[in-house]
Amino acid sequence: MADKQSDAFFIEAAGRRLHARWIGAPANDEQPVLVFLHEGLGGIGQWRGVPEDLCRITGLRGLVYERWGFGESERLILPRPKDYMTHEAEQALPAVLEACGITRPILIGHSDGGSIALIYAAAHPENAKACVSIAAHVFVEDITLKGIRGVVAHWESGDLKPRLARYHGANTDAMFRGWAETWLRPDFRDWNIEAYLSKVVCPLLVMQGKHDEHATLAQVEAISRGVSGPVETYIVPGCAHSPHLEAREDVLTHMARFIVALM
Repeated sequence: MADKQSDAFFIEAAGRRLHARWIGAPANDEQPVLVFLHEGLGGIGQWRGVPEDLCRITGLRGLVYERWGFGESERLILPRPKDYMTHEAEQALPAVLEACGITRPILIGHSDGGSIALIYAAAHPENAKACVSIAAHVFVEDITLKGIRGVVAHWESGDLKPRLARYHGANTDAMFRGWAETWLRPDFRDWNIEAYLSKVVCPLLVMQGKHDEHATLAQVEAISRGVSGPVETYIVPGCAHSPHLEAREDVLTHMARFIVALM
């Protein structure tokens, strides 16, 4: 088991060495732990202090970690399988939680992390205390692929690569390819996790920016219509794909209110 007294540390989970960090003092055994799941090009630093703020506001301990291939975690082996998010939710995340002694997580996931949180909540309904999905996808849309192609163009001719390298170092190239090439593969066009949603019974907060460049509000509608448990939705005005960064205080307020109401 990982040392709960440490701050940054490494754990072995599902056969991979992953970089993680505790936020806050050790939790009371009766309290849930906030577990943060980053986006498809994300890592610990790219949360920009949002986990620390949410833990401080709610009084709960948090865990933020980098999935295989991201940040300081073990380097990704390409190509990625089509079901990589299902693998993360059903194998890697449970192993992370077990290594860290977390039995009743409140999952906060952004983009890919939001999709992984939903799959985990469906696969482990007895464990998931609650879930917050931010800009999660449950199927592929044309706007999603258009947005990813725009990111690829920025990678090839803009400053995206050096900006990502500040967070991902030697992992940067493989990490980016693992995201962009997988989503843009022809066989990924029919990726869909809507079948999981009816098994999500924990309280759920679904958030998405009104002007998300990677999704329409059909994602929010599908999630809220498909789950079996209590669900709240919040469309964040004036925001694109990262509302927790673009409207930080507003989003923190909504997340904190949702989480505190569970206690």
